[in-house]
Amino acid sequence: ELKELGKLLEAQRLEQRTNFDMEMMREIGFCSGIENYSRYFAGRKPGERPWTLIDFFPDDFLTIIDKSHVTLPQIQGMYKGDRKRKENLVEYGFRLPSALDNRPLKYDEFLHIQNQTVYMSATPAYRELELSGGSIVEQVIRPTGLLDPKVEIRKTHGQIDDLIGEIRGRIKSGERVLITTLTKRMCEDLTEYLTGINLRVRYLHSDIKALERVKILRDLRLGEFDVLVGINLLREGLDLPEVSLVAVLDADKQGFLRSRSSLLQVAGRASRHI
Repeated sequence: ELKELGKLLEAQRLEQRTNFDMEMMREIGFCSGIENYSRYFAGRKPGERPWTLIDFFPDDFLTIIDKSHVTLPQIQGMYKGDRKRKENLVEYGFRLPSALDNRPLKYDEFLHIQNQTVYMSATPAYRELELSGGSIVEQVIRPTGLLDPKVEIRKTHGQIDDLIGEIRGRIKSGERVLITTLTKRMCEDLTEYLTGINLRVRYLHSDIKALERVKILRDLRLGEFDVLVGINLLREGLDLPEVSLVAVLDADKQGFLRSRSSLLQVAGRASRHI
């Protein structure tokens, strides 16, 4: 097929790679990337879904998907991301087309082999609401007596001066502040400005490595600084009891991952100090 398309170099590369892999499997029983030949070993047809651990579960198994508003889109994106990467490998003669069948489950395939599923989320998306068919149980469990955060909407005119006043008040009380902006540039510029007026500020966004993010959050809790400016990383899964104020700048403007559910998640980072 590659030769028919005039891709002689790619065809030669694929032939050499495949012959080498076959020789390795004959001699030592395996080769690097042997999983890309799994379709042949399993006797599957082209495009047929791969076997997974789920196929070995008993008939009455239960699937619990935590933070389903994030997890389901990730499951949906796994196949597409894997497919895009391997299409390039096949196109340029690095792998046989069978490599495309060594893949994650498609979203519909994953749902089809589920038996019974519990979706868990504080902000369920339309997917979970539709799949649950109205079987929704709301659990508001606050064993420590936490209250809902108080939400205030303020004018954007003079918002920075207003924000600085709120920050200074929280600092006097020994508390911390989270600020979310629309873009990385705004995040860094605001951090620079607040630092220039002698506030202890750090920023957090996707350019910062994962281990460094953990250190920054730890330093915030320890009081090494008082204000953390971010974009989309200050949402799910953060339990910061020291934080008493979450300021969402330009909350009325759309941005990447800015939605009703994300704003609710951001608001949920507050009121954990009570």
